[in-house]
Amino acid sequence: MKKIIIFLAIIITILSLNKEEKVVIPKNSIRFRVIANSNSKEDQIIKKKIVYNLSNNILELENKNMNIENSREYIKNTLPEFKQVIEQTLNNQNYKINYGINHFPEKEYKGTVYEEGDYESLVITLGDGLGENFWCVLFPPLCLLEAEDEQDTTDIEYKSFIKEVIDKYF
Repeated sequence: MKKIIIFLAIIITILSLNKEEKVVIPKNSIRFRVIANSNSKEDQIIKKKIVYNLSNNILELENKNMNIENSREYIKNTLPEFKQVIEQTLNNQNYKINYGINHFPEKEYKGTVYEEGDYESLVITLGDGLGENFWCVLFPPLCLLEAEDEQDTTDIEYKSFIKEVIDKYF
């Protein structure tokens, strides 16, 4: 009997470790979005360069552990730096930058659906703004600035043999 209880405890522990933690964006947050001109490879690369070149400003905001009022003030004071970085990256190409209330479409990310709506945000629109976008949350800091390969890669799916057996028989 003890062996069965220990076995079940191990299985429950393994199953609980496999659950993905859902990230919930609080209502009182500041979002960040960079919208590419189009979905062409060149425009998507430019979008990624903008995000990369602004990463120091974003990380500085995240590292200051500010409240929302201080975060708003920081963003407003840093807008000239954001504009300078964007202009240096784009070489005279058209863009718009807006800090305020901006519209966001519905988005699903890692199994969580983020509702469409108007949110306080810093939005940078490159050219016509018809391409895929980068987005994250500046406050509270939920920006995960990941290095991305320019090559096409496929997602790797890991499976647990024990979980598959349990799902099959229970």
